[in-house]
Amino acid sequence: MNESYHYIIVGAGSSGCVLANRLSEDPNISVLLIEAGPADTSPLIRMPRGIGKILMPGNPHVYDYQVSSGEGRANETWLKGRTIGGSSSVNGMVYVRGAPADYEGWEQLGCTGWGWKDIGRQFVALEDHQLGKSEWRGVGGPLKVTVHPSGDPLCEAIINAAEQAGTPRVPDTNAIDSVSNGGFGYQPQNTWGGQRFSAARAFLDPVRSRPNLTVLTETAVLKINFVDKRATSVLIRNSAGTQSINVSGEVILSAGAIESPKLLQLSGVGPAALLQSLRIPVIADSVNVGRNLREHRYMAMQFRVTQGSLNLSFQGLGLIKSLLSYFISKKGPMTHAAHEAGGFVKTRPELTRPDAQIGVSLFSMTGDGRTVRLEKEQGVTIGGYFMRPESQGEIRIQSPNPAQAPYINANYLDAEIDRISAVSLFRWIRKQTSQPALKPFIVKEITPGPQIETDEEIVQLFRDIGQTAYHVAGTCRMGSDAESVLDPQLRVRGVEGVRVVDTSIMPTLMSGNTNAPAMAIAMRAAEIIRQKL
Repeated sequence: MNESYHYIIVGAGSSGCVLANRLSEDPNISVLLIEAGPADTSPLIRMPRGIGKILMPGNPHVYDYQVSSGEGRANETWLKGRTIGGSSSVNGMVYVRGAPADYEGWEQLGCTGWGWKDIGRQFVALEDHQLGKSEWRGVGGPLKVTVHPSGDPLCEAIINAAEQAGTPRVPDTNAIDSVSNGGFGYQPQNTWGGQRFSAARAFLDPVRSRPNLTVLTETAVLKINFVDKRATSVLIRNSAGTQSINVSGEVILSAGAIESPKLLQLSGVGPAALLQSLRIPVIADSVNVGRNLREHRYMAMQFRVTQGSLNLSFQGLGLIKSLLSYFISKKGPMTHAAHEAGGFVKTRPELTRPDAQIGVSLFSMTGDGRTVRLEKEQGVTIGGYFMRPESQGEIRIQSPNPAQAPYINANYLDAEIDRISAVSLFRWIRKQTSQPALKPFIVKEITPGPQIETDEEIVQLFRDIGQTAYHVAGTCRMGSDAESVLDPQLRVRGVEGVRVVDTSIMPTLMSGNTNAPAMAIAMRAAEIIRQKL
């Protein structure tokens, strides 16, 4: 291993893989990519429906955190990728870019260079899209994007029901008109040839042989070391022991919206009062490190159906048949992403743009939807979330020991608009499922059941059995104001030689899943960083 690197990237997830690819293009620049988890060699990672086993607490490929949902409420478990590829190696493979208005909003908040003209072209550049090239859709890029095959009778009925409820059927739910005005259709996904196509496959695997790129796995970064407020090295621990690795350029944190602020705080960059209470020397008093946490509150509604469910394809003899189909031909239910269909809807007639994202999964689970035990009878899940929550939570370390999990409070539904939107989302799904197109299919609502009727009951339901959408963001907010953690070049304020490049940087949560934006953010960050070389 070199004694010093130009760039040390902490975290080999969606953003880290992109950065490693782009920054190591210059053979004169040495790049070290450090991942806390193992390699992405498990066959459960390549198998799309392997998420049923791999996305579980205790699995070595995921972090699991205990998170407060809000005052007086039970904790929930958050899972994040902890392997090469990060969450792109363990997620539901749902490819969603967000709306141009999201990124225009960032620029209006002072994040110069982060509007749609700068981010939209990143999506075009990274995509190799099955639907072909258009003004805002790419072909020939490193990331394979496919669309779930059309023709399934139950999916067709659900899509038609959305149209009957006022949301048009569209061939590409990521199209500008779809995300700006509403659209429902088959789900774009990160799969190819029946297998997961992660950020690692797209960006890291093709360049692993570059002599100027070093990748370390199963290596924890304990802290960043500073001299006169400049980052000079990182302290790591792995099977070889504990050592410092020097950096001549920058340390780039791409460890995710939980681990990146945690590492800043452990290194002395964060709220001074918190750090002093833990006897951590304060390098920079940055009060908002770990604050502005944003997350989508997902509600799964389940329905008994007459046909079309995959419940029996994932258990017993049906599972054996599905596995054989996957291993022999890379076809069948094991190749499906988390959602077969979905889209963006306006849940209230007065809205000027969609406010909710809906996902359709052709299975149902027992209990309240938190377990992975599938029902024996046929069922389907239609769920969603309000896309632009204003409620803000926080992350803060509880000890100077890096092995100690941070305190996390999601603070769901704190803002009134989040509660209003949760109710209207719930009622929209009931409206969709009551349309004529679904009458031959839907027998009854299983979860939560027709007894939930009032606004107050719906809000309480979201509090009690709503779930994380795995879209944590915002904890190292960028902005032009002095209290933002990062400037618009993603440099950490108050120190030198440190940037953050992952979903932490988002000032507000964009409209949809965060995996594709994490890659686009890194594409844009690489441009910014290389301009300074």
